[in-house]
Amino acid sequence: MYKIFETELKVRPDDIDMYQHVHNSKYFDYVLAARYEQMDVNYGMSMETFMQRGFGWLVQTVYINYKRALKMGDIFIVRTGIEDINNRNCRVKFSILNKSTGKESCDGWFDFVLIDINTNRGVQIPADVIEHYTRFTA
Repeated sequence: MYKIFETELKVRPDDIDMYQHVHNSKYFDYVLAARYEQMDVNYGMSMETFMQRGFGWLVQTVYINYKRALKMGDIFIVRTGIEDINNRNCRVKFSILNKSTGKESCDGWFDFVLIDINTNRGVQIPADVIEHYTRFTA
């Protein structure tokens, strides 16, 4: 089991759909924004570090289970953690909680693959990257 990290965000006016709650696609953005911050702040291996090595992380598959809508002005917590990492992909589990109620808005997982940014082709995740992330097991 890997450590779970948290990022606090707030619903913005441009996140709201015609039903006056957060549009389903924004939850995807929330998780990616949290991961971007957590890669740098919590893991000490930023997206820029990967790009300097000629790599990028590409979303392969996403599963989101929507439970409760977030609304304008809600402050929420995005919790993420690696579920599994190997030489082919990395699965990151997440949950988004409404801070004021403590209730889960949604949860799910992302499968990421590492690509060579010059060829846009998938590559094996280097052993030193896998080793770096294993330092964050709980």
